[in-house]
Amino acid sequence: MNAGIGIYRKKAAYIKNSLLIPFAFATAFFPRILYSLGFPSFINFFHFFIVPLACGIIIIKTKIKDKKQISLSQTLIVALFILLAVMTASALLNRAGVINVFLSLMLLGEPFLLLLAITCITNSPETLKRIRTWILRFAFVHLFLAFLQYFLLSIGRPLPARIVIAGPDSIQGVFFVSGSGHVVGVSVSMAFGLYYFVSAKTAPMWLRISVFFAAFYHLLIADAKQVLLVWLMAWVLLIFIKLNDIKATIQYLIAAILIGYALNWCLQNLEIFSAFKVWMRPELYGPDGLATQLKTEPLKIIPSFYKSPLNWLFGLGPGHTIGRLGGWMLKDYSALLSPLGATIHPASQAVWDAWSELSWLDSSFFAPFWGWAGIWGDLGFLGLGAYIYLASIVWRRLCLDDYSKFQMLTVMIFGFIFTQMEEPGYMLCVACLIGLRWHEVQIAKRSLV
Repeated sequence: MNAGIGIYRKKAAYIKNSLLIPFAFATAFFPRILYSLGFPSFINFFHFFIVPLACGIIIIKTKIKDKKQISLSQTLIVALFILLAVMTASALLNRAGVINVFLSLMLLGEPFLLLLAITCITNSPETLKRIRTWILRFAFVHLFLAFLQYFLLSIGRPLPARIVIAGPDSIQGVFFVSGSGHVVGVSVSMAFGLYYFVSAKTAPMWLRISVFFAAFYHLLIADAKQVLLVWLMAWVLLIFIKLNDIKATIQYLIAAILIGYALNWCLQNLEIFSAFKVWMRPELYGPDGLATQLKTEPLKIIPSFYKSPLNWLFGLGPGHTIGRLGGWMLKDYSALLSPLGATIHPASQAVWDAWSELSWLDSSFFAPFWGWAGIWGDLGFLGLGAYIYLASIVWRRLCLDDYSKFQMLTVMIFGFIFTQMEEPGYMLCVACLIGLRWHEVQIAKRSLV
């Protein structure tokens, strides 16, 4: 009798934890579309409280006993505290607001918090299946909304939103509507499409291929050129990483050549690929090219505001330069954040002024606001090192297969383009998928023993 009650309670705890992960993810995945439907602006900040709360509950109630799993969780916790310590020191040095520290920590650390929670989930097929089912449901809702937006756009029906974005850029799925929501939306679709193809072993091959090509079609109709470029670059890097595995290297290299040939044919012969030719202007990308100058502008502007050698180590303060927080969040939500003591810095506006002088380079691909520079600008070299240390833990200990490594590479490359490393919906998506693959690979290894 008592044993039966114990098993029931244990199972109930697993169910609770396995539902907390999808719920926490959903609070970061759906706020844009909810805001467009009339929800108050606070909905965009809701996940900053729910994700840490859900992760805290899971960590406190975890029943894991595997020593490697416990060691991994402890390492992630220590690394997150190191990042928080650097942020706090930077805030004190630069008199940044407490709310700046909190939001900066969430924007950078929230995906690692979710990964921490996933590592604390019991490694059982039932728990994993429940989480995976919910995450895939969210992904298919996202794809459905993207195709619905495309249909409405094709028949000339205006898309209801508080912000008007015209053309293919408005095909954003659940990220409707935001400035670069089409890029974020396609990044999520492609990540899910490839995950389903790799992990859905029991599904028929035609279905796995269809889901991936649906995600790729989302890329085409949304004109998200940079996502394709990032994926190609990540693929090349993965080939170099796999050089010690001759068989995998040859397979990936052959696939890369075939895909490259197919894409080149499509660019030359299919109208739907014509938009990708817009970037084929080599004069923009040389050492003296306008795109290169604009991209490197913050590396010149930010140090001009340094008042102490310590700024090289700790930056100008959380939210004070060109990350997502300093770039526009503090300005867009000033009515909500200013009463909470949010602080701003003139360095952000100085970079905006530099971009306005080259306003015709209006794509996020050319933006002087990009992730790695934002972390360095806000938190200095110590903050950049703390973030890289966190990322290295994920790479070394959680990325157990090529899919996870590929997704990490795409994130790292996006960090050189825009502020997508601080987009909660995208980053928590990548964190979820890497966490799921980590569990799946371990379960597969156990079954072979």
